[in-house]
Amino acid sequence: MLDRHAEAAALWDAHVNPQFVRVLRTLGFDRTWVRGEGAYLIDDRGGRWLDLQSGFGTFALGRNHPEVKRALHEAIDADTPSLPAMGLSWLPGVLAEQLVARAPAHLDAVVFANSGAESVEAAIKLARAATGRTRVLYATKAFHGLTTGALALNGGAEFRERFGPLLPGADAVPFGDLDALGAALRAGDVAAFLVEPIQGKGVNLPPDGYLAGAQALCHEHGALLALDEVQTGLGRTGRFLALEHWGVEPDLVTLAKALSGGFVPIGAVLTTRRVRDAVFDSMERAVVHGSTFSGGDLAAAAGLATLRVLDDEGLVERAARMGELLAELTRPLAERHEIVREVRGKGLLWALELGPPEGAAARRLWAAVERRQQGLLAQLVTVPLFHEHRMLIQVAAHHSSVVKALPPLTIEEADVHRFARALDDVLGRASRHLLSRTGRLVGGLGARALAAR
Repeated sequence: MLDRHAEAAALWDAHVNPQFVRVLRTLGFDRTWVRGEGAYLIDDRGGRWLDLQSGFGTFALGRNHPEVKRALHEAIDADTPSLPAMGLSWLPGVLAEQLVARAPAHLDAVVFANSGAESVEAAIKLARAATGRTRVLYATKAFHGLTTGALALNGGAEFRERFGPLLPGADAVPFGDLDALGAALRAGDVAAFLVEPIQGKGVNLPPDGYLAGAQALCHEHGALLALDEVQTGLGRTGRFLALEHWGVEPDLVTLAKALSGGFVPIGAVLTTRRVRDAVFDSMERAVVHGSTFSGGDLAAAAGLATLRVLDDEGLVERAARMGELLAELTRPLAERHEIVREVRGKGLLWALELGPPEGAAARRLWAAVERRQQGLLAQLVTVPLFHEHRMLIQVAAHHSSVVKALPPLTIEEADVHRFARALDDVLGRASRHLLSRTGRLVGGLGARALAAR
């Protein structure tokens, strides 16, 4: 293949999504990436950038892990009988076996998908078929994907706008509010409550007792509890599944992102045999759900290799240790810098929330900028980290003052320390010089936005 790295922006501008190209140019994030290696992205000048986004958590093993590459080469060279349609291949069965072996004992069946959103779509269908009900509840501020069914359960209006009407019978309840959930369930028509154990958009942790209480309420009213672990699963929070932190036993768990090491699209729903058998309850209904590429051999080979790496390298335990270190190093930032409202997270799912400073003039400017575009001031952190410290990090959500990190579970301790020092530097200068720095930032973004046109 010809080396066309330098053409990436032009190709995307012409044929894919020119507005996303504009966003990158506006932020100055329009680098020419030529390689990924572990926790780093490498540009065309040899610059190494610590990747604290990991493809929104997809590259939990780091980029291009050699063991997953080796497994994929072996599967390709073996000429496996992948996707025989009217037949079975053993690799997906083994992956299902290995997922079940690591999950809570009551989750003893697997339905494969191609992505996180597709696993959510599958969970909706399974819940409706198993209960005979149609209504599905979700939490405010949730993110479950962008296909139309998953989008109906999305708490972000910016994603839902212009795509309706969406799935009927999808209703929101406030995250963390058991009274509201109980009231919504009392109608007796709810198939499932789908909720992230930790909300990805904002890294919002559940209040004490919330998930256990939600499970009790769902079962009291004949509904299923479905946990979306597309981002939190596979070791991200220091447990194989985040649900283990709270000891809950959901009826459905959605997985994706990190499951293939970032190489092959894959998703899965872990469920109970009772739910599975209620859906696939006759030979006539053997194929009522599926998709063309779900359960393919390459995806399964990558998934099996990913699970082996998690085990062999102790990455779940490592995520817990590195997460404790990251929290220990960054929680004091809330005391040192007045614009830091809170540092929170679990394992290597981390967030820092910003808030207005104490000074009257700075607070007025803060409020003025936030009125113009809520969340813009979070770029006080992400932009300098990128340009001055060569670290790629994201704002946690649209219109949000939360900065979020999803480093690979393989991140080195030295890089955790380096990230904490860089944060301290950026936040210190932002706090001391908010007026001039905000003016430069907003002006710079505006100039780049004009140039991006």
